[in-house]
Amino acid sequence: MNLQVLYQDKHLVAINKPNGLAVHRSKLIGNADEYALQLLRDQIGQRVYPAHRLDRKTSGVMLFALSEEVSRGLQKQFMERNISKNYFAIVRGYTGAHEIIDYPITNDSGKIQEAITEYSCIVSVELNLPYGKHKTSRYSLISLKPKTGRTHQIRKHMKHIRHPIIGDRPHGCNKQNKLFKNKWGMTTMLLHASEISFHHPITNKKMMLKADLHDEFKRTLKILSLNFPST
Repeated sequence: MNLQVLYQDKHLVAINKPNGLAVHRSKLIGNADEYALQLLRDQIGQRVYPAHRLDRKTSGVMLFALSEEVSRGLQKQFMERNISKNYFAIVRGYTGAHEIIDYPITNDSGKIQEAITEYSCIVSVELNLPYGKHKTSRYSLISLKPKTGRTHQIRKHMKHIRHPIIGDRPHGCNKQNKLFKNKWGMTTMLLHASEISFHHPITNKKMMLKADLHDEFKRTLKILSLNFPST
């Protein structure tokens, strides 16, 4: 697999991580033949350091440092919350126009952590598609900005407000996931890291890197007639 490089200089590199590709080996994900860290290292011919986490099931912009010094600089920005990220997701139901979800999350060690996610609805749609006791099905395309960086934060927060992300397992809706699989052959989690903004740790230049949606996300938007507003 050849990774799509979004940006590269002698200090850092960013890729558009495919859905289903883990960043590195982990007990939580089990065995896999390929990892983003290994693939990128072999592709550019040098050691790389992941600057942040991105779920295996989540696609989108992923930042790597090319030295320990740059890695420390990026980690400092993350710790001080000076790095902002934007995601797109397709979720069940009509969401609110805008909401800040302030809901603590319990991590794998049982520790309760502060977690805050802000989201805005881009567009919603109602389809003439029976679902359970409902005669129609409703979906929303939303943008999300996590203010904290907890594991599976966005997925857990959308489940908490009862607008789970389509294709999410285990935090999503099993009935919706089954519907999408049986009707459209869609099994991908529809959460995409679209943009990351930060200051270059060496030059201090303001950076904004964007990653295009993958094909399954685009296909689902077309199926559901969820369209980004024209500019």
